[in-house]
Amino acid sequence: MRILIIVENLPVPFDRRVWLEATTLVAAGHQVCVISPTGPGYEARYEVIDGIHVYRHPLPVEADGPAGYVVEYSAALFWETLLAWRVFFRHGIDVIHACNPPDTIFLVAAPFKLLGRKFIFDHHDVNPELFESKFGRRGLLYRLVRGLERATFACANLSIATNESYRRIAIERGKMAPDRVYVVRSGPDVARMRAVEPDPAWRQGRRFLVGYVGVMGVQEGLDLLLDAVRWLVHEARRDDVHFVLVGGGTELDKLRDMAASLGVADHVTFTGRVSDAVLLSALNSADVCVNPDRVNPLNNISTMNKIMEYMALGKPIVQFESIEGRYSAQGASLYAAANDGVDLARKLLELLDDPARRASMGELGRRRVVEELGWEHQGPRLLAAYDRLQSI
Repeated sequence: MRILIIVENLPVPFDRRVWLEATTLVAAGHQVCVISPTGPGYEARYEVIDGIHVYRHPLPVEADGPAGYVVEYSAALFWETLLAWRVFFRHGIDVIHACNPPDTIFLVAAPFKLLGRKFIFDHHDVNPELFESKFGRRGLLYRLVRGLERATFACANLSIATNESYRRIAIERGKMAPDRVYVVRSGPDVARMRAVEPDPAWRQGRRFLVGYVGVMGVQEGLDLLLDAVRWLVHEARRDDVHFVLVGGGTELDKLRDMAASLGVADHVTFTGRVSDAVLLSALNSADVCVNPDRVNPLNNISTMNKIMEYMALGKPIVQFESIEGRYSAQGASLYAAANDGVDLARKLLELLDDPARRASMGELGRRRVVEELGWEHQGPRLLAAYDRLQSI
C-alpha cells in the first residue's frame, strides 16, 4: 500500500512513535511518505531516510495559548494540504494515516476519501481533555474541539489507540465499531533504549542522580518537580542528590528561572534538546527516574513515552498516581499523591535510600518492556490494523 503519514506536533524522525510506525510499515513492504514540521536538526524540507520519503514544512510559532494555536494549526493545515497533493502526484496515496494533535488533519484527508482513499486516525492525545487541562475551562472553544474530534472519528475507516482508555473513547465518544479500533502502545525500541556506561560527571559530585526526559511544557508538571527539589534541598537537608532534566520546550527558560528563584539551580542540570547519545548517557547514569506529569483529565488516561523508556533502561520510577501510569509501570514505580510535590520528593528519597528495592523495581520494568510492552510486540499490532484496513 502507498501510505502517507501526517504528524504536526513533532518533526520526524524525532517523533519516535511515528518513526517506528513508518519503519515497521516499510519493512512489511509498504511505501511510506511522512509529512511533519521542521525542527532543530531537522530543517531539510525533503529527504529520504531508511527508504521513507520525508516532507517537512515550517511553522510560524510554537503555540502556548489559544491565539497561538489558531495560527500554528492554520499554517500546518495549509502546508499539510499542499504537501499531501504533492505526495499524491509524485508517489500515489492509498491511505492517509493522521497522528494527532490537532484533530484537524481529517480536513486534509477528506478530499482523498472522495477519491476512494482510506483514512486512519492514530489517536495520540485526547484533545478535549488536552484543552481542558491546559486552559482549565470549557466553553465555546472546548465545544469546537469536541466537534473536531467527532468529525475525525466519523471520517476514519479505522482508529489506532495508544491504550485501552483511548480505545474506550474511540468506541463510546467516537462511535467507532470495536473491531475497527486497534490498541498499539507507544512501546520503545529496546535496541535504541540500551544500556551504556554511566558517566559520573552528570552527578556534579553528588552521591545520587535523578533523571527526567520529556517536553519542557506547562502540563508536564516540572514546576512540581522543582518544588520537590526545593523540599529535598532546603527542608530535608539532602545535599547529595542531583537532577538532570533532558528535553526542550516552551517553558525551558521559565523553569531555569524558577530553579534559580527556589535556590536549587546548582542541583539541577537542564540539557535542552540533545542527541540520543547524550540522552542515553544521562538516563543510564541516573539512580531513579521521575515523571512529574500533573494528574489532570489528559494525563490520567494517557500513556507517557518517558515511562516506557525508563523501564526499557531498567530504571525504577517515581510518578504521581494515574490510571495509565500505574498500568504501564505497575511494580516498577512508586506512586505519589496526585500533584503533591512534597510527596514526590519523599518517594524519591524512599527509593534513593534503598538500593536493593531500586534494583528489583528496575529489573521488573525492564522485563515488562522486553516481554510485553516494547515495540517488538506493538509493531505486529500495527500491521494487523493495516491488514484489517484492506478488508474495509
